[in-house]
Amino acid sequence: MSFTTLLDTLKQSADNRVVAPASWLQGRATFGGLIGGWVYEAMRKPVPAERALRSLSVSFVGPVAAEAAVTFDTEVLRQGGSVTQVQGRAMQDGGVMLAALGSFGAPRESRVGVLGASMPAVKPVEQCLEMPMVQGVTPTFAEHFAYRWAIGDWPFSGSDSREMGGWIRFREPMAGITEGHLLGLVDAWPPAVLPMLKQPAASSSLCWTIEFPQPLPAIGGDEWLLYRAAVEQAADGYAFIGAQLWTAAGRLLALSRQTVTVFG
Repeated sequence: MSFTTLLDTLKQSADNRVVAPASWLQGRATFGGLIGGWVYEAMRKPVPAERALRSLSVSFVGPVAAEAAVTFDTEVLRQGGSVTQVQGRAMQDGGVMLAALGSFGAPRESRVGVLGASMPAVKPVEQCLEMPMVQGVTPTFAEHFAYRWAIGDWPFSGSDSREMGGWIRFREPMAGITEGHLLGLVDAWPPAVLPMLKQPAASSSLCWTIEFPQPLPAIGGDEWLLYRAAVEQAADGYAFIGAQLWTAAGRLLALSRQTVTVFG
């Protein structure tokens, strides 16, 4: 089942209740980018259309099991003159699996205008190696994405580089890319700390904050986007990673920060 179809299932659900298919597993848990996309769509429902998502903060509390119902609860904390603050939670078997806070803001006039970070110079997509799907190492959900490595080294290569990334898009054709899709595309990359390891080891996102410079441009469903991540600090089994996502034309689409647990 495609990412768009899964997002649409939540949009059309009257009770914000969906089931995650096993094809979107990340180890024993459902892919965090999908859960993030779902909670965004649930939080989007009560917000006026002109208020775009500016920032989303997520805590991954517990693993969401596949082939079991998950329900998304939302609450509008405040609706001000231009900003709406919304709280969202993913619930499964009576427990909280994910907690989120989203800020949706309408545009307003300002004398301040600062361009986003410039896209790094990398090889074009056709000159970059495709990330292989390695059974027992690559998570199941990754089969829904096409990756082309352009920055840094492969996971588990014992690299000393802090940076990692490349081109990415969905394998399934779709009409266009929204904030919900971007949540999946940003989270689809392995944590940038994994190339520093010399052998496979588990890792998972603990907390995630992602911001969207609005308005988003029109993005085609088959368009390649460039992702770059950098390990800012790592110790005691935790890593702090900052990342960005751009269009091929260099338009900044997202700013991401994650706290990642590393079991190795």
